[in-house]
Amino acid sequence: MIRILFATSELYPLVKTGGLADVSASLPEALCRLEYDVHILLPGYPAAMEAARKGSALRKARIQVDDYSVSLWQTRPPGSAVTLWLVDCPALFDRPGNPYQNGRGEDWWDNAQRYELFCRVAAQIALGQAGIQWVPDIVHCNDWQTGLIPVFLEHHRSRPGTVFTVHNLAYQGLFPHEIFRALGLPDSLWNMHELEFHGQLSFIKGGLVFSDRITTVSPRYAREIQTPDYGYGLDGLLRHRRERLSGILNGIDTGVWNPEDDPYLEFHYGSGHLENKLLCKARLQDQLALKTGDAPLLGFIGRMVEQKGLDWLVAVMRPLLERGCQFALLGSGESRYEEPLKALANQWPDQVSLTLGYDEVLSHRITAGCDLFMMPSRFEPCGLNQMYSLRYGTLPIVHSIGGLRDTIFDPVDAGLDEANGFCFQEPTATSFLSAIERALGYRKNQKAWRRLQHNAMSGEYSWQLRAKSYGDLYQQILAERDDQQPY
Repeated sequence: MIRILFATSELYPLVKTGGLADVSASLPEALCRLEYDVHILLPGYPAAMEAARKGSALRKARIQVDDYSVSLWQTRPPGSAVTLWLVDCPALFDRPGNPYQNGRGEDWWDNAQRYELFCRVAAQIALGQAGIQWVPDIVHCNDWQTGLIPVFLEHHRSRPGTVFTVHNLAYQGLFPHEIFRALGLPDSLWNMHELEFHGQLSFIKGGLVFSDRITTVSPRYAREIQTPDYGYGLDGLLRHRRERLSGILNGIDTGVWNPEDDPYLEFHYGSGHLENKLLCKARLQDQLALKTGDAPLLGFIGRMVEQKGLDWLVAVMRPLLERGCQFALLGSGESRYEEPLKALANQWPDQVSLTLGYDEVLSHRITAGCDLFMMPSRFEPCGLNQMYSLRYGTLPIVHSIGGLRDTIFDPVDAGLDEANGFCFQEPTATSFLSAIERALGYRKNQKAWRRLQHNAMSGEYSWQLRAKSYGDLYQQILAERDDQQPY
């Protein structure tokens, strides 16, 4: 049985700021069902440690990493059979709220030290030096917070294979040269071909340069990040390693996201019996103090930042409100987007609901109760919300980039028998509004609308096939490493 150490900085439901947490929960589960022995490694954040203490957690080892005493706790995520290791270092991880920022939205001043230690612990586990009996064949790293793991493993002949998954290249883990010095990293790594990036230390380059394989979370995004528009200055490196780069589309947990038995919904439905979806809509309108009725209800769930196209969203709302449309919005982010949305909610209280923050129950109810789901992202490595909405027959309207382009097919391009949503090509509010207006036109044709909903709800969005692709990749890496071993 192949042993996988899955290193991540987020894990639903213990800590979540985005899709990484969902993937870190569902992909290891799917791999275990394929008979891989997967262990997750997570920093010992307060919520994780509290859950561990309430459960059957066991402290398996104590190790010293530089000036820090670290304990390794073995437990399981809530409701999961996967083994979870927590890196318990209170001085670095016992902090409230967001794992990366303080209550004022500022990055923790010592993030480099925090995740460098996490990477060192992962490397010690991978090399059998952490005092536990389990040693992996593959270390699967995720995003910049794990980028130094392949660096620390590179020169060990007996090291496991490494995979580095880019969930969002925009977040790179960049720190001043003084931090590179403070971490005690070898001077030999400070060059443009390794960890130096325009005079800064780049954690993500560690994963991109030193991993046996690089993956992204959709095939389209794997191609996009090799271009200047989406490569954030790393496109040359990614083109150089293109033979080692592939895109594997994310999946979703179809047990959690299932309109037929979703515990967060009062009414359940499926593709063959959609009547209760209208009841979900009426219940959502009532909960959000929106006017109950047949007005088109458009949803948005996500971070209110430039990447997510919030300026385009704000721009299209007023003309749509004047036509009688309603909006259910959930998320938080930058004040330059939150403030105009607050103003629209105050001006149109029976047509606009704005909930700042995150609410798991409400996210399910918005996904079920809306007619259309908006994802006007400027770029989107994969996206999960469009797949959640497909599963619930809430047709997505998306900017045709990255994983959105890989999952959403417009009637104009695919025909009514294959389409499952609506796309816009040009990165403008005008193009976004045009796509919404086309969607509203289709909504008036009940037969066509039901066809699109059926297509959406009939798609395959689970992790089963995606997990198999990762399994195939792991086996390729191990086969190559076997071939490289001297006899």
